[in-house]
Amino acid sequence: MATKREQILSQIATTLAPTAGISGRIYRSRVSALARAESPAMVVEPTGDDVEQNTALPTLDWSLTVRVAIIVRSLVPDQAADAIVEDMHSRLMADLTVGGYAIDVQPAGVSFDLVEADQPAGVISCNYLIRYRTAVADLTTS
Repeated sequence: MATKREQILSQIATTLAPTAGISGRIYRSRVSALARAESPAMVVEPTGDDVEQNTALPTLDWSLTVRVAIIVRSLVPDQAADAIVEDMHSRLMADLTVGGYAIDVQPAGVSFDLVEADQPAGVISCNYLIRYRTAVADLTTS
């Protein structure tokens, strides 16, 4: 069985797959560059997972930081990504339990990387803090 972290990441990718404007181009932790024809696209990746022991229960409380990066090519990349970001955010925040795997989802900031490429490009990174709980000795259950 997969860890709760992996189940959460998989559920996020499934939830965001129909996001308007990306035509199903959603990737998990992609490290290779996108070709021009592959954008706009979305990449879902973990960036950190902090843990705290729950002293009242034999459980661990986790805070998973997830980055959802929207990659676009346009003369004004942040403007071109705006509708995608809005739809993605609405879809992710519609179920704060991430399919029953999490306790809460909180937005944690947005960053903008605008770069010169064969055509101007942008990576708009939307960060979310996903809180979830596991058993001390088993990362698959709570």
